[in-house]
Amino acid sequence: MTQPILSIKGLQVAYGGIQAVKKVDMEIMEGELVTLIGSNGAGKTTTLKAITGMIPMKAGEVTYQGKSINGVPSWESLANGIVMVPEGRGVFARMTITENLQMGAYLRKDNESVERDIDRMFDIFPRLKERATQLAGTMSGGEQQMLAMARALMSQPKLLIMDEPTMGLSPVMTEKIFEVIDGVSKEGMTILLVEQNARLALQAADRAYVMGSGEIIMDGVAAEMLTDPKVQAAYLGE
Repeated sequence: MTQPILSIKGLQVAYGGIQAVKKVDMEIMEGELVTLIGSNGAGKTTTLKAITGMIPMKAGEVTYQGKSINGVPSWESLANGIVMVPEGRGVFARMTITENLQMGAYLRKDNESVERDIDRMFDIFPRLKERATQLAGTMSGGEQQMLAMARALMSQPKLLIMDEPTMGLSPVMTEKIFEVIDGVSKEGMTILLVEQNARLALQAADRAYVMGSGEIIMDGVAAEMLTDPKVQAAYLGE
């Protein structure tokens, strides 16, 4: 059987005396788009931060490409190809759009390819091209989200992790973000997506995990979850 690119077993995370993540078991195969949905406070963002080494784990095992990455710092995870687009975008506000994209390629040595990839990002996100010399902090939330995604893609990730990419965005901008997610996924990118809009996430994903009160309470084929009465009642407003 093919080995998963990312495997999480028995993950637990505690803040002070509070157990934010009680037990998470997940697997992501290469080329899959997997979504993690659940209500606010379920522990989704905490799970992502533990996977990427931004916060310590209390217990459990995270393996990436067959090797344990427990305790590996986030910068090392980045060098290994795990790239996260954080909630709240986190663009470099006092740098231009082009400089932000160059920062995404910070660890790369192939300068000519970097320039080609910047042009490719401008093809995917024409709005960024129009504003290439503008300071990132002066752009709208939707434009900043586009930039955060483009910057992440500049680092040539093997696993792209996105935390709430459409939070606070207009329906039009949300649609554009999902078009890009869909396009990148079709090119073979492995994606782990945490998204508040459960319907869009399930429509885009191959498989889904549902998180509640710090643990995985359900998992399966995303398309089947769209028609599951429990999922519909809890997350799709039906």
